[in-house]
Amino acid sequence: MPEIEISAMTFGPYGLGHQGGKAVMAPNAVAGDRLDVSIEAERRDYSLAKIRAIVRASPDRRTAPCPYLPRCGGCDWQHIDYAAQVRFKSEMIARELNHALDAAINPADLVAPAPSEFGYRSRIRLKTGPKGLLGFHEANSNAIVPIDSCLVAEPGITMPLHLARSLGKHLDEIEVVRDDARQVLVAYLKKPADAEDLRRASNVLDSDRDLAGIVLRSGAHREIVGDARVIVELEPGLAIDADADLFSQVNRAQNQKLIAAVMAMAAIQPTLPLLDLFCGAGNFSLPAARRGARVTGVDSEAGAISAASRNALRLGFNDAQFIPMKASATAEFLHRARYRPDIVILDPPRTGALDLMEPIVKLKPRMIIYVSCDVTTLARDMRLLTRASYKISSVRAFDFFPNTHHVEIAAQVLLT
Repeated sequence: MPEIEISAMTFGPYGLGHQGGKAVMAPNAVAGDRLDVSIEAERRDYSLAKIRAIVRASPDRRTAPCPYLPRCGGCDWQHIDYAAQVRFKSEMIARELNHALDAAINPADLVAPAPSEFGYRSRIRLKTGPKGLLGFHEANSNAIVPIDSCLVAEPGITMPLHLARSLGKHLDEIEVVRDDARQVLVAYLKKPADAEDLRRASNVLDSDRDLAGIVLRSGAHREIVGDARVIVELEPGLAIDADADLFSQVNRAQNQKLIAAVMAMAAIQPTLPLLDLFCGAGNFSLPAARRGARVTGVDSEAGAISAASRNALRLGFNDAQFIPMKASATAEFLHRARYRPDIVILDPPRTGALDLMEPIVKLKPRMIIYVSCDVTTLARDMRLLTRASYKISSVRAFDFFPNTHHVEIAAQVLLT
């Protein structure tokens, strides 16, 4: 069987090596490993391998602290020393953006490490199975690995066993969301909740004093039992409340650092027009409005827009307006209306915002700040901006997801 040297990490569970001039991708590898591997599958440009034995361990390899690894597919980098995780992420971001944008981004200290590599997630989403089984998917499988606790979850998060057993076979997943004071459960059902589901959820709520509320969701249909709101502090002195089933960042300490970085990039002046696309419940919109910007926030999620509007009203941010519309349709509408934002902030899903790049360029903002959790789609979209009279000015990254390959990036471009 071939031996390979792992020379680099990838944005995924794989380490990268070469054998006979062809790239070889091996899961659970670490840059610096010397591995005895078996080739499991051949692709045109690379081979997929399985580790048979570690011939020489990388100095950055460690024994994963979690007892559910390597079966659990949740933390694909927990076998890597945390300082090395941050270094590898910095190197990968710089390599990807420098190649795509012909830039000169220095990887040194590019990624801000998390305050803690464990106990950071304020929300976890658990798969459910028969008899109240709770867990995560096995790596590369739909099989569920049962768990009793999760090392990366905030210490106050408790397993929703009572709700899982009560709702039984009607249930697909349960998301546990916690703020500083209380916990809310979001149950994802196979069909809309009926009276019996609501009765059972009410019984669970009545039996748990730490539980504030339960959301029963099936597609767009949702029912709320109790109080489903959680409090999210965006920055010192600015907190919002929003229903727990709306999107919010899982690492709240790192999210505050990200918001501070984006606000520093924006250097907002009073009355400055700012367009926030994929604004959610106002993660960037409300801090910008607090600084006096005339904010227009756009998101396709009506519930998020309602939460953003309600919080802006409560906080007295009268120059903030929020529109429930797909971002691409809004950008075209604003262009026809001759709207000219000074700054555009966008924080799209992992798939990026390719269809938005041309409409944004037509708006001719002085500055664009693109926040992304996927460096590949970020590089793809930023390439179009840099070809349209925009120049990359600043890149900051934050390790929102220690012990995984994921990372959050904020990239700023300026009109030249």
